[in-house]
Amino acid sequence: MAVTTPPETLADGVRAVLAAVTGTELTGAEVRRLTGGASREIYAVRATDSAGREISAVLRRDPPGRGEIDRMRAEVACLRAAAAAGVPVPEVLASGDTAPGIDAPYLVMNTVPGEALPRRLLRDPHFASVRTHLAEDFGYVLGLVHRTPVTTLTALDDRDPLDAIEKTYRDLAEPRPAVEIGLRWLRDNRPPDRPAGLVHGDFRLGNLLIDADGIRGVLDWELAHLGNPIEDLGWLCVRAWRFGATAPVGGLGTRDQLLDGYRRATGGRPSAAELHWWEVFGTLKWLVLSRFQAERHLGGTEHSLELAAIGRRVCESEYDLLDVLGLLETGPGDSTPHTSAPTVHDRPDLTEILDIVAETLTAEISPALPGDAGAQRYLLRICASLLQIGGRELRAGSGPTERLHEMLRALDCPSEATLAERLRSGALSVADERVRSTVTAAVEARLQVANPRRLG
Repeated sequence: MAVTTPPETLADGVRAVLAAVTGTELTGAEVRRLTGGASREIYAVRATDSAGREISAVLRRDPPGRGEIDRMRAEVACLRAAAAAGVPVPEVLASGDTAPGIDAPYLVMNTVPGEALPRRLLRDPHFASVRTHLAEDFGYVLGLVHRTPVTTLTALDDRDPLDAIEKTYRDLAEPRPAVEIGLRWLRDNRPPDRPAGLVHGDFRLGNLLIDADGIRGVLDWELAHLGNPIEDLGWLCVRAWRFGATAPVGGLGTRDQLLDGYRRATGGRPSAAELHWWEVFGTLKWLVLSRFQAERHLGGTEHSLELAAIGRRVCESEYDLLDVLGLLETGPGDSTPHTSAPTVHDRPDLTEILDIVAETLTAEISPALPGDAGAQRYLLRICASLLQIGGRELRAGSGPTERLHEMLRALDCPSEATLAERLRSGALSVADERVRSTVTAAVEARLQVANPRRLG
């Protein structure tokens, strides 16, 4: 069970920490939980000094009872090293393994102005001008990150990222043909390695503060590690981080713009083939991590609506992986409408019920929530999405599953897991058109239900 801290207790703890580092008596403090971060809690902090001046800051802490002291210390070291190298990052005001009221490893940073929400950055007219050069800015700032001296960062993880993500996948014990295809391609086509540098690990919209002039702050260093720096460039090109836009670099620009900015900062320009390898890796990594996150709910570790919904989005990354590898096969599809069996129940039928409830949640209940109910509005959107998924699955009926089983039987595979295992052993090959067609059919059947817009 998660340990919670009363807001007033947390506020008192942060106030004491800030008073100690500023040497100023603070008469009050307020904390407000924010979204974001892969595993950390983030709070906006407002405090007032004895002269009535307002002090704003941001607190990041581990969940109480699940603290990781070494990782927090490493994040603090990354922020300080990156700042010294000219990377735009928040200033670390205070950090520690624990403090009264905070009760977990933590760091306190100054507040940096800027927008982080991808939807606004991609669509708001206020950012129209900066959008024209953000892809190049991304490359330039990543170049600064990768030029950061790593002599103080010896505590960072330096494992081979492909070995690490394959282990995470194997530990899930859920063989997937798309992942096996991706792993084999990555092993067979790996480019020459580069000297290890500081890798941010999650450089993308959502983890950047941006204003009308450009990037003001690089946030969320909890996944930073030592490795091949081109990993960050490839991660930024993964389709998941385009947030529905079409431009390949964060939905904002071209790969050439990204590489131009990188060369401006480092003097070197990775090849298109090297960038492509890391984009494939990033796509496979997000596929595996999505399934890993869903397992926290499905395995009973953490009861979560959001994690449950992620389980149905794994097929998006499967599709993206096949797409970035050029392996999607065009099939005839199924245009036969599903006809429900006669039922004793009155209308509305089950699909109609799901539709009207989802519509009511999004069109009527969500807009009626107060302005400070962002978290509740977010959960309502997830609920509506899951209801829509349920309706589409009911409409699809058993046809897609039956067709897939026919294709699997033609390959002498009783299941997708068997197909995955035979791809891994080499008994079957992705060079076989029947294999590609079967894998594509399975992924597209899932995606037709989970998010059919992704197929457009």
